[in-house]
Amino acid sequence: MRNKDVKILHIDSNHPLLWKQLEQTGFQNEADFTSSKSEIEAKIQDYHGIVIRSRFTIDKDFIDKATNLQFIARVGAGLESIDCEYAESKNIHLIAAPEGNRNAVGEHALGMLLSLMNKLNRADKMVREGHWIREGNRGHELEGKTVGLIGYGNMGKSFAKKLSGFDVEVLCYDILSQVGDDYARQVSLPELQAKADVLSLHIPWTTLTDKLINTNFINAFAKPFWLINTSRGKNVVTDDLVEALQSGKILGAGLDVLEYEKLSFENLFLSSQEQPAELPKAFEYLLQAENVLLTPHIAGWTFESHQKLAQTIVDKIILKYE
Repeated sequence: MRNKDVKILHIDSNHPLLWKQLEQTGFQNEADFTSSKSEIEAKIQDYHGIVIRSRFTIDKDFIDKATNLQFIARVGAGLESIDCEYAESKNIHLIAAPEGNRNAVGEHALGMLLSLMNKLNRADKMVREGHWIREGNRGHELEGKTVGLIGYGNMGKSFAKKLSGFDVEVLCYDILSQVGDDYARQVSLPELQAKADVLSLHIPWTTLTDKLINTNFINAFAKPFWLINTSRGKNVVTDDLVEALQSGKILGAGLDVLEYEKLSFENLFLSSQEQPAELPKAFEYLLQAENVLLTPHIAGWTFESHQKLAQTIVDKIILKYE
């Protein structure tokens, strides 16, 4: 199929280079950023490709209506909003761009860890409130610590490379074998739990990882540890995390994601019209805790990654039709 015959529907806005380069290469671009899912489904049979972020799920019903669809490109790292198995059974090519924001995620994870260990967010807040307290803000050095990574794909490898500039031991655990490299030594989960002072998550949200970090998992660690989560919020049971923070089993938590997020990642809980009358008690605790650092799912959300993600998607779409 020639590029000029391929019609692509853009469901979410992205960096303008994505549209421009596809157009220059001969693809037909159309955009619809506002229609409902059902309205998109009513016309999706007219398109050969769709470009999305996370506006809504691409499920079996959607795929059944997309009778001419040849590819789904998600401008992001994960594909959990897509019924991948069903799409592939229909010979629909799936495209993601974990290469595009891996550096941003690695830097964000490192920034969170250093801020937590050195109490930077707490100290900054206290100085702004007029309190010049030095002893109460004494921090910990990363040197000599053992950092454990669960998940050693694009994001985990990026973080491990950043850590190579520090005098630390980096361990990784992954469901795939032989993924360790010069930056991280692959070990069993029990060994990681026996040695880690820091745990950083770099895993997708799947049936295997859903609620992975719970009380039993946390208590299996030999030492108190710092937790960094730049993966997916539903991988951590917030109630159990709070209990571990209160007991001191978790020394501090850097959370770029929360289990309350909608799948689009654009909102916490439900839409603003459906906001619960009372926030969950665990979330209220996180908001008040001085050893918790929260960011709104922005670890991979830099100006540079915005461009890199788009470029990665363009390159992969063009490669499909070469």
